[in-house]
Amino acid sequence: MPDLAPLWLSLALAGVTTVVLLILGTPLAWWLAHTSSRIRPVIEAVTALPLVLPPTVLGFYFLIILGPGTTIGNFWVQVTGDALTFSFSGLVVASVVYSLPFMVQPLQSAFESMGRAPLEAAATLRASPLDAFFSVAVPLSRHGFVTAAVLTFAHTIGEFGVVLMVGGNIPGKTRVISIAIYEHVETLNYAAAHWLSAVLLVFAFTVLFLVYALKRRLAIRVG
Repeated sequence: MPDLAPLWLSLALAGVTTVVLLILGTPLAWWLAHTSSRIRPVIEAVTALPLVLPPTVLGFYFLIILGPGTTIGNFWVQVTGDALTFSFSGLVVASVVYSLPFMVQPLQSAFESMGRAPLEAAATLRASPLDAFFSVAVPLSRHGFVTAAVLTFAHTIGEFGVVLMVGGNIPGKTRVISIAIYEHVETLNYAAAHWLSAVLLVFAFTVLFLVYALKRRLAIRVG
């Protein structure tokens, strides 16, 4: 059995990324679902960029932006004493941006399908906007939250190009499971590569099965 450290590191990265994106992506998705601003198409395009850009392109720019010689990178070094590049923190930053559309788009669709009627009803009962969001919008959009969280987690687990460019291949620090598979193939250790690939294959199928089953169950309830 191969070393499981890359698997645990991938799970940690996916978990942190999902939590961060739930915090950051929810208000963004809410704004996109309800705004009539002219810049909405621009924000939607920027949010969806990771879907069409090669991961190596994003990774390259992150490598430059997060480097110790930049304002962001130097600030991080001054605060923490460590560089963002080739670190777990840098992987989190890159993963948050790379997985952004997988969090925002399902939530935006859920908020849009909910409509404004429930919020207007809550307003007539003197509920504040924040109270209406948590007591009305969140429960009605729970399928969107589940789908977004699961897809974000799964997508982060399978990252390769971005994490390789930003984090490299440092055992116990940035060597996630996709990098470990690539290294095993390079060294002709096909047995270990097969084992880790099988883990990812089963995980990906399970995630997609659960997402589609959940959507079907919710559709039946609504119908």
